[in-house]
Amino acid sequence: MRKSDVVVVGAGIAGLTSAAILSKKGLSVTLIESHSQAGGCAGTFKRKNYIFDVGATQVAGLEKGGIHSRIFDFLDIPTPEATILDPACIVDLNDGGKPIPIWYEKSKWIAEQEMQFPGSQRFWKLCNLIHQSNWTFANNNPVLPISNFWDFSQLFKALVPSNLVTGFLLKSTIFDLLRICGLSKNERLIKFLNLQLKLYSQEDVFNTAALYGSTVLQMCQEPHGLWHLKKSMQSLSESLESSLIKTGVNLIFGQKVNSINFDEVKMCWKVSANSKKESFIGTIDQKKGWDDNWIDCFLNLRIIPQLLILQSKILEKETINKVLEKIKSELLNHKPINTLVHGDLWSGNAGTDKSGKGVIFDPASWWADNEVDIAMTKLFGGFSKEFYEEYHRIFPIKKGFEKRIIIYNFYHILNHANMFGGSYLKQVKDYVKAILNM
Repeated sequence: MRKSDVVVVGAGIAGLTSAAILSKKGLSVTLIESHSQAGGCAGTFKRKNYIFDVGATQVAGLEKGGIHSRIFDFLDIPTPEATILDPACIVDLNDGGKPIPIWYEKSKWIAEQEMQFPGSQRFWKLCNLIHQSNWTFANNNPVLPISNFWDFSQLFKALVPSNLVTGFLLKSTIFDLLRICGLSKNERLIKFLNLQLKLYSQEDVFNTAALYGSTVLQMCQEPHGLWHLKKSMQSLSESLESSLIKTGVNLIFGQKVNSINFDEVKMCWKVSANSKKESFIGTIDQKKGWDDNWIDCFLNLRIIPQLLILQSKILEKETINKVLEKIKSELLNHKPINTLVHGDLWSGNAGTDKSGKGVIFDPASWWADNEVDIAMTKLFGGFSKEFYEEYHRIFPIKKGFEKRIIIYNFYHILNHANMFGGSYLKQVKDYVKAILNM
């Protein structure tokens, strides 16, 4: 596998955005997602011709200058088609009072506040003051958390005088603001606020931070607002995915990260992932997973699992260790491109349709060196001369290819030996000898 400057774990909106921005800035990025699609809590599922949102149904920040708008402008991709929600929602407190529409237009919302919660304007004005201070600070692009002097300098530049005032509320909650405004016993207002806050912070007025909660309570109004995406929430992740494709991000689905370790020798991070459910090749399990190092990937996911099945039959542990070390040394300087391969591409799994177009079937797909497929085509009869000429016209032969054919086909010979035994056991010994004599 090719190495990446950055590995992003999780293809929710935050993961997609991080991967897209880093890749746009020129870094090589791998994004790993355990689900079969991107989106996270903004994902969807489809039934016949209908698409259903399974989590979030609204999105903020699409207005000019909003966070999503700025991100899409930077990535140079179109913003998903959306409409502003006005009202953002209608809250029924089930207390005999009128339902509460949360209006987009500020003046209408202020009038609604006074009608629904008489005497609460001091609280709403305080929330708005805190929100404006927060928003100015955020738009100045501070770096948090601070890890070096440059981060501190960016944070210092982002501060404005109002932040020094609202900073005294760092440890305060929304309930503290209500208490300051003499509204700590206004049960109807508290019930309304709890319903709103639990949508965003999953906490009530007693546990939601004042600085965060104040901004949340202002997001439905101009100039911000909440938006409804016309093609479901999935369109947000699809737009971000389009940027990943343009910049060559290595996007891997169906893989769950199981370890993140720092390699003290190579001074880099190693990320390993696999699927909860194994695939198969023939009748043998084919281990799923991913590793940013191609040698480790090939050995740990393909060769070693087959050798563990076979070793008690014909191979001694010492011989196995020698073979593994030899494969490592032969692949050491090979830098393959990460490719989705067929995985079981022999002549019996390829053909042509009635129009003469090529067809491949019965795959055991995985992400690997593209050479593993071309190597297997040479087993069990091989393909035509014209096929190889055309293939190598597009993918020229690299140094050491003939040796790698033997190494990569060793996996399939081991697999057949484990499935059928017989003459394949002798072929395993022949392959071991050929690899050790390289």
